[in-house]
Amino acid sequence: MIKVLLGLVVVVSMQSAAWAAGGGVAWDKAPLKTNDMASLQNGAKIFANYCLNCHAASFMRYNRLQDIGLTEQQIKDNLMFATDKVGETMKVSMDPKQAKAWFGGNPPDLTLIARSRSAVGVGPGSDYLYTFLRTYYRDDTKPTGWNNLAFPNAGMPHVLWELQGERRPIFEKVTEHGQDLQVLKGWEQVTPGTMTPLEYDQAIGDLVSFLQWMGEPARNDRVRIGIWVLMFLGVFTVIAWRLNAAYWKDIK
Repeated sequence: MIKVLLGLVVVVSMQSAAWAAGGGVAWDKAPLKTNDMASLQNGAKIFANYCLNCHAASFMRYNRLQDIGLTEQQIKDNLMFATDKVGETMKVSMDPKQAKAWFGGNPPDLTLIARSRSAVGVGPGSDYLYTFLRTYYRDDTKPTGWNNLAFPNAGMPHVLWELQGERRPIFEKVTEHGQDLQVLKGWEQVTPGTMTPLEYDQAIGDLVSFLQWMGEPARNDRVRIGIWVLMFLGVFTVIAWRLNAAYWKDIK
């Protein structure tokens, strides 16, 4: 057992070192709001308008969005662009061969992206996605014209740039253990977007919350039922304990 735990520690340490060596930045904490219906609805709107053009969610059906408070008519009128059937899954019509030619690879399915990142990364997948979508900057040396601090040399362009505007990262040179490092100090807004920085961060928080919810739509119900089960077991334990005491009180 100890060997297994030591092995896991070594693996996580190696992943952390490899991630740091890759030039990534520290991940920001995502403001998950998977119980906030308004937030999830806004996240679904952003996902359908900006992500679903290239990324599919082939394990999620449109009618499942009724679980976050949307009616079937609202789903049809505002979120369905690639199909007319509300029972269909969220697929895209883009040819995988064209996607590979344009982006260097077929854009991944996003149904389980938050959970999969948690499984293979060094932290919560929601934190990675929240940081990734907020750390794009202009880089004319890249084919897409964009680069990313959380995922350097990413093939995905900044599809939300009109909302965020263009920003430039500001680095500070520090020395640690005899090595010179570039540490992110902040951002300089080059051109404004249609949203303020605070509004953009809130929108990305809503999008990441939706991606987290989409990976496990029944999680909130599971947690709620689990709480009631634990309460029942607690009450039943007290009843069983008193019943046992009453049963054995005359037996010596």
